Amino acid sequence: MKATTVFAFGMMLAGTIPSSAAGQAENSREAQGRMIEYQRKLLLAMVDSMPERLLRDKATPPQRDFAQQVQHAAGVAGYIVGAVLKGPKAPAGDTAKVLNSRAALRTYVSGVFDGAAAHLKAQSASARGEPVDLFGQKMPAWQVWDEIYTHTVWTAGSIVANFRKNGMAPPEFTFF
Repeated sequence: MKATTVFAFGMMLAGTIPSSAAGQAENSREAQGRMIEYQRKLLLAMVDSMPERLLRDKATPPQRDFAQQVQHAAGVAGYIVGAVLKGPKAPAGDTAKVLNSRAALRTYVSGVFDGAAAHLKAQSASARGEPVDLFGQKMPAWQVWDEIYTHTVWTAGSIVANFRKNGMAPPEFTFF
């Protein structure tokens, strides 16, 4: 082993290489911004791929219908940004329109993620490091963005059943 590798490894074991939670939070902001855009892109691709006549179709009786699933995925993201991260409140949207019109559902999804992206960009480093309560779980505010992403993608995964039920392929999966 080279002396520099041994030295660096020794420094890490000794804990002398500085590690800053605030620095980690700032380093993840760019990735989290890409995640927000990926969530928007994924949900909009689903909306665009589903025939409007099937917006209210359910894959199984106890499940939300397609439009409700999309609204839920976006709506939870918007709710968390507003209530937990103290960002802008998500647009409420006229449910009668949002759940029955591709154009209105697209507008709703875009509005939620516009607000989320703007808040992420404006969120100060100190605010990102502040502890928050996400449904009983204490974590730094920066981590909440990762939790939003996880929920959105998990919900979008369940929406795939709506496509399969109707003999359709869902939008192509891509990595962000």
